[in-house]
Amino acid sequence: MFYVLSKLLPLFVYPTGLVCVLLIAAVILRHRPRASAGITVVALLILGLGANRLVSMTLTRALEWRIPPLTEATRPSADALIVLGGGLRQQLAPRPSHEVGEAGDRVLYAARLYHAGVAPALIVSGGEGPLQNPGTVSEAEAMAEMLVTLGVPRDAIVLEDTARNTYENALESAELLGFRGWTRVVLVTSAMHMPRAYAAFTHQNLEVIAAPTDYLLTYSDWDFYTQRDPGVMLMNLLPKAEYLEITERAMKEIIGIFVYHLRGWL
Repeated sequence: MFYVLSKLLPLFVYPTGLVCVLLIAAVILRHRPRASAGITVVALLILGLGANRLVSMTLTRALEWRIPPLTEATRPSADALIVLGGGLRQQLAPRPSHEVGEAGDRVLYAARLYHAGVAPALIVSGGEGPLQNPGTVSEAEAMAEMLVTLGVPRDAIVLEDTARNTYENALESAELLGFRGWTRVVLVTSAMHMPRAYAAFTHQNLEVIAAPTDYLLTYSDWDFYTQRDPGVMLMNLLPKAEYLEITERAMKEIIGIFVYHLRGWL
């Protein structure tokens, strides 16, 4: 039940869902013109802010830049790499094979770190939730197949194929690690997701080294779009669906961190 509610309820808090609710309320209250107009204005303001470049960039920066990336100088050695699911599109017709999605850098980066000798083993973590379109195999198995095509030996990959969310990723992975006597891990996931994932895994008494990837915001992006150039400032005011999507992704993580704290998972 918690899993289902965690997927459904935030939809009414994100700008898109909230605006829809407000506009429905405005229609219902159309016999009260002032109230209806006020609600409509609020809905448009929420939509405009959510789809604003600077708003989406500010939220993204607060999440992605919280934990620094690995560098050549800080590249560690560990018992295992852990890669969290969410980066692949399953092999479903008409796709000829598993494909890399927006967050597919997780799998690509994990393969790169493995070949660099960061760890001798790789745990791929990801199952199937009841609200997801079922794939041909589990998410973990799909990642394993992709990693094999990237040159990672199949016997170096350990499957964790039951987790449905970040908390379960950490819980189930910790059990696999404990069974093998492994305690030091390099965690690979998207930079925006890393604050919640890192906290969830360290809560399992693991020594976690963060390896964020899949950055949506670069340092040069921030410097360029926050400069006081009239043309850039004007462009920042124009709403775009792309920025609305990023804002909602950031809100998902912020809400997730808050809920996980309430549940005692962080």
